[in-house]
Amino acid sequence: MFIVSLTYIAPLGAVDQFIPEHVAYLDEQYRQGHFQLSGRKEPRTGGVIIATVESRSALDDILAQDPFYRENLAEYEVTEIIPTKSSEALASLIEG
Repeated sequence: MFIVSLTYIAPLGAVDQFIPEHVAYLDEQYRQGHFQLSGRKEPRTGGVIIATVESRSALDDILAQDPFYRENLAEYEVTEIIPTKSSEALASLIEG
């Protein structure tokens, strides 16, 4: 599992131009089962994605499809974690 932290490196006006395309990208990643949770940071300096993919290289390929990446609007910090404990609601994310 991966935690992806996006930090905007462009003005919000430039980011806002690509929000509809970014949302479509997120929808597709959810449909494929790659993303489990996402949302914007507060204050609005970027966003966070929880991803469940088989490898870091697979994640890198997926992130390269993000319009924020393509348009150089955000930097991406990726942390891999191996969940060992969770709430009951998130138990399906614990790796066996």
